[in-house]
Amino acid sequence: MMGRQANGQDRLFYSFNLEDHVPQSHLLRGIDRCLDFGGLREHLAEHYSPIGRPSIDPELMLRMLIVGYCYGIRSERRLCEELHLNLAYRWFCRLGLEDPVPDHSTFSKNRHGRFRDSGVFRWLFDEVVRRCMAAGLVKAEGFAVDASIVAADASSQRGVPGTEPVDWKDPALSTRAVREYLQGLDAEALGKVLPKKISLTDPQASWTAAVGGPAFYAYSTNYLIDVAHGVILDVQATPAHRTAETESTKVMVERVQAQFELKPQRLIGDTAYGTAAMLSWMVDERGIEPHVSVWDRTQRDDETFSSSEFTWDEQANEYTCPQGRPLRSQWRAFKIERSHVTKADTIIYSARKQDCSSCPMKQRCCPNTPVRKIARSVHEAARDVARKIATTEQYERSRCERKKVEMLFAHLKRILRLNRLRLRGPSGASDEFTMAAVVQNLRRLAVMVPQGPPFQGISAPA
Repeated sequence: MMGRQANGQDRLFYSFNLEDHVPQSHLLRGIDRCLDFGGLREHLAEHYSPIGRPSIDPELMLRMLIVGYCYGIRSERRLCEELHLNLAYRWFCRLGLEDPVPDHSTFSKNRHGRFRDSGVFRWLFDEVVRRCMAAGLVKAEGFAVDASIVAADASSQRGVPGTEPVDWKDPALSTRAVREYLQGLDAEALGKVLPKKISLTDPQASWTAAVGGPAFYAYSTNYLIDVAHGVILDVQATPAHRTAETESTKVMVERVQAQFELKPQRLIGDTAYGTAAMLSWMVDERGIEPHVSVWDRTQRDDETFSSSEFTWDEQANEYTCPQGRPLRSQWRAFKIERSHVTKADTIIYSARKQDCSSCPMKQRCCPNTPVRKIARSVHEAARDVARKIATTEQYERSRCERKKVEMLFAHLKRILRLNRLRLRGPSGASDEFTMAAVVQNLRRLAVMVPQGPPFQGISAPA
């Protein structure tokens, strides 16, 4: 017998409890057990007036943003619509069935105002990292670092060549991202490299084609993770060029040490982090084992001798060629001692002309120059340490562990759908990358510690 739904009179009273309609295995339940907003009001106290109309609870806005980033809801307007309809979202945000959902415009005002000025996203990120530490997910034995390019919210057609002057006082260009750019023009990080193209919408976004295909404006998100369980310990937004990405590693390692008193025994990275200066910073300044491929352009592929086939003598401060002839940085004494260090932080070692001209192996050594020269980095000792580590079994294991960073980037773009920014400027990119890292850590914490981490060593809940 075919049933038929009754169209009776609407019920006057309902007995409905949100708690009963959210499954115990729901992801948001696990995340809720891992969250602690006990110190939020104290952190934001000076950014709110003690008088006047009460504002929307900042915890509610952060919970809504966590839902949005967790489920890839990038639009704040759509986030408010989904929160209005979804019971699990309402339960997580502590809203009853009849409670109103905040207007989407509230996010913009707070994101670009008190949230950004107070650094509340960084505060939340640090609190979540402490929860991961309390749960035993951070071992601090090995860190891995990498960067991934994310497209900026800037049209490729609205840009000018880097050599072309721009009237930034034009009212049409007076945007928040442009103001940030003008404020940072005197900073050391800017102005070192003349950009090929500048966006009039987001001037600090880099014009890049690093991923292959057409060029576009982009920022880089830099992750520093603990390789034990893939917990993100720090995140940094930078323009999408290699120099800024490598320099951000120093900032993140130092910040993690200052904030959490964590220092790794080894740091894992790809060849981009294997420059001589970077290796020297790891080995000589920080005492960290560099599990990084050395950035080396001295190897030759034209069947002539590479610099690695010359023997280095530390005491004599000279190289010895395969024929047993020396290469030195100077062949005569000077009244005023010279360092011989070039602008590239190298010292040039050269052979004597008479040795090379009479050498039977000249065609295999320096067929196009009168003498053989070798440029030795002033940080060559640190490079040698990295080369020695690269021959160990631990290094091979580190190569596999480095993939955990790439997996996080894949999750960031495919699951969280952060393949293009919605906010502009370095501060906007930083806010988005930080919130995404918060959610990635929360998801990992909820899965690996379903009962929730203990509160020892961190602020207790209110």
